Amino acid sequence: MAPPASETAAVVDGGDGQQQRQAGGFGQAITGIIRIAVFCYFASKFFSPKQKPSDPSKPSHLMSNLFQRGEPMDMWFYLSEHEKFNDFGNEGALIWHETNIPYAVWKPESTRTLSMTYYPSEALKNNGSLYAHVFFARSGYPIDPNDPEYQPLNCFGKTHRVATYLPKRKADKKKSLLGNPKDDDESNVEVEEVDGKDSDLKDEGPVEWVSYWKPNVTINLVDDFTRYPQHGVPPNIDPYLLVEPSTVNYYPTVFFNEFWLLRDKLILINETVSELPLNLEVSPISMTKWQLFQQIDQSFQIHRSYGSMLDGESDELKRVFLEGNPYLLGVTMFVSMLHSVFDFLAFKNDIQFWNKNKSMEGLSAKSVVLNFMCQFIIFLYLLDNDTSWMILASSGVGVCIEFWKIGKAMRIEVDRSGMIPRLRFHDRESYASNKTKEYDDIAIKFLSYVLLLLVVGFSIYSLAYERHKSWYSWILSSLTSCVYMFGFIMMCPQLFINYKLKSVAHLPWRQMTYKFLNTIIDDLFAFVIKMPMLHRLSVFRDDVIFLIYLYQRWVYPVDKTRVNEFGFGGEDESVDTKKISDQEDDKKTN
Repeated sequence: MAPPASETAAVVDGGDGQQQRQAGGFGQAITGIIRIAVFCYFASKFFSPKQKPSDPSKPSHLMSNLFQRGEPMDMWFYLSEHEKFNDFGNEGALIWHETNIPYAVWKPESTRTLSMTYYPSEALKNNGSLYAHVFFARSGYPIDPNDPEYQPLNCFGKTHRVATYLPKRKADKKKSLLGNPKDDDESNVEVEEVDGKDSDLKDEGPVEWVSYWKPNVTINLVDDFTRYPQHGVPPNIDPYLLVEPSTVNYYPTVFFNEFWLLRDKLILINETVSELPLNLEVSPISMTKWQLFQQIDQSFQIHRSYGSMLDGESDELKRVFLEGNPYLLGVTMFVSMLHSVFDFLAFKNDIQFWNKNKSMEGLSAKSVVLNFMCQFIIFLYLLDNDTSWMILASSGVGVCIEFWKIGKAMRIEVDRSGMIPRLRFHDRESYASNKTKEYDDIAIKFLSYVLLLLVVGFSIYSLAYERHKSWYSWILSSLTSCVYMFGFIMMCPQLFINYKLKSVAHLPWRQMTYKFLNTIIDDLFAFVIKMPMLHRLSVFRDDVIFLIYLYQRWVYPVDKTRVNEFGFGGEDESVDTKKISDQEDDKKTN
């Protein structure tokens, strides 16, 4: 059997970082897919093209189903290596035959199943093709056009590919940078591509296609008795409607349901395969369910085309519905929507503060610089791993915003004295002329020592035991892994400043509350979603930091005279309030 096609895991050290980036937004992806699917479904219902006004002298024709509800039908299932099939007398090609299947009736006898073993031919083992030809007819009527009792109005059929072609897996281009022979041997092992693409590898030369076997074939007869205008069939149904030309009515729609057929269930066909499993099923499907499957698949394609979904993520989302607890899934979707709202509110308050901030007194400028460095490292890592353009654009905007914050926190000058203009950063007077800079430097100094040891230790471990594409990729992956430590470094200086000043006056509790609520939601995802241990620990790390903030607020008295790290003081607010009240009293007196 082919190895699993979707590996959402991994980037940080050669692969674990991609899952770290996806874990936080996993619930949002599920919500977005369902929202788009439902929207497309109802949009197709309410905004389908209207029927063109017809000539009043000619009566309009409404197409109807040629079969009646509950009408018994016979089914023939053939397997052939040819796309066109007319060898109805070949008993070896007939795999399955069922009789008296009631059409569009929701009873046990409407569902028929068969499990068997198929023995592939030599042609199929060598990238040959295989097609399933399924035919339905009213009970007692033949499907062979050469039969004297054959009537076109009584039978219909459809062809489906059982052996599909996908790009061949490519060899892993990663290697041991220290020349470890064991790792070099492992690098020659082929790695599984996701939906025919590999995000880490560039296409080199022609693509070789190989054959995969579909072990499950589900045939659904759509329960549809709608009377469609001849020239007004909805666009989402028109491609699947088989119209009989003489009566201008349509046959029952045959739908080969592959919605739950995941990539890792496909079986690679080669010379060593002697037998293949085949599970067959024929059953009815409601119109609503059929259209929902179609719209969800369409939404997957839209997400992939816009770069908001990586190849293979659709299988992972389907796996959540197949293997996950439905109640837990509902809770996850609900809290993911809350997570998006809190993210937006925290971002809005953050931008508003920096846009209005005029003083750096009490604010850690080093944290702003470290935050920019973290965002820039993540952007370079995404660029090195051929990430979709939408994620790159989002990360690039984040880098620009963090650089804009540096311009608000520090004074930036352009030095044109040399051959190449350079940027020079200077501390603002409100930051350098008080104790804040001194305490900030002390906090960053000691925390940097700890961080340096962690970065060096992890980089050496990654170099010795992991494989990388190049030295540049090794540096980026090591730095990206340590970005989780930077989050801790960025929040600690402000804790140290509050400790030395013995005050937490006018902390931005609204913004911090939004971030803390998001942290609680991340805690939930840490339990319900599979993720690396490093990311799981980073989620609970934020909880500890916020609890320390709460402890400082409880221990230290609120000093209204101290300007907080956002450049605002309590007395300023009280003075402004007093001035406003005095002005109102003067107006009343006058």
